[in-house]
This record gives sequence, C-alpha cells and structure tokens, in this order.
Amino acid sequence: MDLLPYEKAEAEQAVLGALLIKGDLIQETQLQADHFYRKAHQNIFNAMVAVDKANKGVDMVTVVTELGASTEEVGGVSYLSSLADSVPTTANFKVYELMILEAYRIRKARILGSKLANVSSEEEVPAILQDLGGLEDNKPGAHRTKTDILTEIFQDMSTPQEGLSGIDTGLKELNDMTGGWQGGDLIIIGARPSMGKTAFALKLAMRNCHHHGVSNIFSLEMGDKSLVQRMLSSIANVNLKKWKNPFNDFTQADHQKIANAIGTYEKWQMNIHDKPGITVYEIKAAVRQALREQPDKKHLVIVDYLQLMQPVGKFERNDLAIGHMSKELKQMAREFNIPVIVLSQLSRAVESRHDKRPMMSDIRESGSVEQDADIIGFLYRDDYYDKESENKNITEIILSKHRNGPTGTVHAAFVKEYGVFLNLDRRMHENQA
Repeated sequence: MDLLPYEKAEAEQAVLGALLIKGDLIQETQLQADHFYRKAHQNIFNAMVAVDKANKGVDMVTVVTELGASTEEVGGVSYLSSLADSVPTTANFKVYELMILEAYRIRKARILGSKLANVSSEEEVPAILQDLGGLEDNKPGAHRTKTDILTEIFQDMSTPQEGLSGIDTGLKELNDMTGGWQGGDLIIIGARPSMGKTAFALKLAMRNCHHHGVSNIFSLEMGDKSLVQRMLSSIANVNLKKWKNPFNDFTQADHQKIANAIGTYEKWQMNIHDKPGITVYEIKAAVRQALREQPDKKHLVIVDYLQLMQPVGKFERNDLAIGHMSKELKQMAREFNIPVIVLSQLSRAVESRHDKRPMMSDIRESGSVEQDADIIGFLYRDDYYDKESENKNITEIILSKHRNGPTGTVHAAFVKEYGVFLNLDRRMHENQA
C-alpha cells in the first residue's frame, strides 16, 4: 500500500500565518496539533494554544516568547515572520483549516488501512474499524449560526404542516402521540419474549419502505431468510407456521399470495444485516453507506437487539458496555438525523410482579439507556399472562419516556399468525366483513 506522506504544507503555513495576524482565530479553530503534518508546525501551534490558555493575545512576540529556546528548531523568527507575510488575508482561514483536516484524515486512513491489511488476529479488527469510523465521524461540517437556526424555526412556524413530521409508524394512535419517528431520536422498544417485538420492528421497517423510504435492519438474533419469510407472511396474510414445510403446507392460494408479496418486497429498499455480534461502529459504517447511496430517502435504522451487540474495548461491567453502545447509537441518530429504533431485552423481574406491565427499570443494564433514549416504549399483551383476558390479541404500546412529547399507552391489534400489527378500528372492520 502507498504510504507516502500526504500533507498540505501551504495550508498549514497559511493557517499559522493567519493566527499570527489575527490571534483570536485560535478560539474558533477545530484544529489540534496532531492535525499538522510537519513537526515544526505542531510545535508552533502548541505554543499558540499555550499563549491563548494563558489569556495572552496570540501574536509574533508572545509566540516567540513561548517557544523560547526552541524557536530556532522551528525555523527561527525569520520563518515565523515569513508565515505572517505570506498570508494576504485571513478571510480564507476556514478553507485552509478544512484542507489540513482532510489531509490528516487521508494520512490516518492510509495508516489504518495498512494495519487492517496486516492484522494477525481477528481480535484486532474491531479497534481498527472503530478508529476508521472515528475519522468519518469527525469530518468537519458547516457550523450553523444563530441566524441559520432562527430562520429554520421561522420557516417551520410559517409553513403549513402536511401529514406527519416524522416517519409513519403505521399505527394511527402511535402517530398521534409521536408525530411519527423523528430524525435524531433514539427509540428503545422493550418487551419480554413472545410479545412480538421483532414483528413490531418489521412492521415499522415495512411501513417506511411502503412510503419509499430505506429501512436498515441489523438483526443479531435471526437470519435474513427468516426475517424475509416473516415479512412475506405479513404482506400476504399467510400463516407463519406454514414456512416450516411450505412445500406440503402451502395451498395454491398461498403460493399466489406469496408470489404477489415477493413482487412487493422486491421493490422495497430493505437492507438486512444479520451478522451476529455486530459492533456499533460496523452499524454506523453500513448506515453511512446507505445514506450515501440513497441521500434523498427517509432512512430508518432498527437494531434487534441491544444486549446482543458486541462492545468494542474492555469494560469492568456489562452495564458500562451497554451504556457505551447506547450513547454511540444516540450520537449516530443525531449525526445522521435519522430515527434509530433499538429493541431491548427485559429482566425477569417483570414476571414476579402482580402487574406485569414493564417499566424502565426492567431494561437490562438500564442505567445509561434511560438517559440516552428519547423514547422508551414497551409492548405488553394481557392475554399472554391471562388466557381468560377480555383483551384478546390486543397489544399495549406503553410510552414511558418521551423527551419531546406525551407519555401514555396506545393500543393495537396483533395477529400473531401473520405477525401483523393493525389499528384496532381496522381489525374491527375486518372482523365484521
């Protein structure tokens, strides 16, 4: 691999020269010393930072004083003077700054790429991928001014809102409460086994695809084939149990319905990743790629489920590892401005209570998750615990936390034979037909 140094010497000189001319720019820069390629430039920049921290103005005199005896090592006073003299204006400071950052990222990517090509064990890979993801995550973006933000708010106030502000959940009551899934939100959905949380997640993914969005599913427990079979059954209303032996159990009508469902599914932008033990950095890389390929679509990310993700690095306790991953997922939601829905296991403490409706403390290793999530919801079916319950096939979707809206419970019909969630009024209509 070509590991020749990649630098922007002129940009480094221009930035340092601009700082000598207009010292207060040091307080606005995104740069750090190691972003500079040349050691002399690193030392000069470190001296500037030290001067600023000492509440002194950055200029030729203060920087030379800070450098002291090492002034000659960086080229002497004559070199510092040439830096300032070579900059006709400080107006292009941000342009030069971005050039330095881009050169830094290219250098680091080459080094990390070489490491990845020469790993001696699979255990080394996650840390390298984490560092590579960090390079992309730290790519500089445009800073929004107060005017930018206030202009956007004014436009929101003066523009009629048509439909949902977020991604359609497919359930009217849930849409009414949330406005749809909002970009930048981390949504945790918890449930005990057999409550239908995977079916619920697939419904959300399918609904987004139905509206021409892109759904990115990261399934750590179930393979892609099983997930697609579930979705085809949901589309076609074919009993899920028949997939155990479709050759014998599918009727001619089932075959036709599944064929039609396949036609629908093929048109969707549904990206399924079923790698066990995937890391949050691998998820971010895959989502970033999907966004590049379909930048104008509404993207939805679903992770099934949190506790099966592979942490990167060593943590003293499992709850610290889970907390680290939930923070990274929240940051991803914000960075990409997309909703990220994460399914979660619940502790067995639910089963020991008289009222088995889940609460936030039931989320396994819940400490940091509660803080990071914008919405925390739970799925509960009374007829799972009470076979005589009057609420047959009714799922309660309990929103226990909603950072930007109301909390409460909405209801949906769950037809478990097909893995389908329906609005209650639709189910009643279908039963009367």
